Amino acid sequence: MAMKLQLHGGKDLQVSEATFGMDFNEALVHQVVTAYMNGGRSGTKAQKSRSDVRGGGAKPWRQKGTGRARAGTIRSPIWVGGGRTFAARPRNYDQKVNRKMYRGAMRSMLSELVRQDRLLIVDSLEVESPRTRLMVERMKELGVDGGLFVVEAFDEALHLAARNLPRVEVLEVSALDPVSLLRHERVVMTVAALRRIEEVLG
Repeated sequence: MAMKLQLHGGKDLQVSEATFGMDFNEALVHQVVTAYMNGGRSGTKAQKSRSDVRGGGAKPWRQKGTGRARAGTIRSPIWVGGGRTFAARPRNYDQKVNRKMYRGAMRSMLSELVRQDRLLIVDSLEVESPRTRLMVERMKELGVDGGLFVVEAFDEALHLAARNLPRVEVLEVSALDPVSLLRHERVVMTVAALRRIEEVLG
């Protein structure tokens, strides 16, 4: 099934309804975004428990007769300088997400961008040279003051022109992720990138 989207400039563009006309599945999007962000965690935090802390081998005072509470070590968690009760350990935060779920979430997010009129499709996003000023002028032509710019393949001039601008991110289709789609208010996409996305998610 095909549906029509408007190109910047007024022309109609036929796109896949399976990719850009899906219902929004909030639960699926939340699960995929959470899993993606968890995958970015290093998980290298480490603390010492009572058995890892140096010292504390000798019993500080005898078991009975002192009047004080019994203590077996000065490295117990209730002592200053003692170990942590539930010490953090290096761990892996990765969550498994099926390919079908990931693609479904991406389709759902793209469809919602279309419904909210936040997706802008253009013929090309090329800049003559890697100058920030040229990128600002191009954005003014498109009527956007920031957002995510999606291109089919890596364009060095475009990346260099955009990297010094706040709230502007340039990604090629292969690097597109759910968090980037969620983070930006506007998404500007070339026709070539759109066709590539249809192939990947179709």
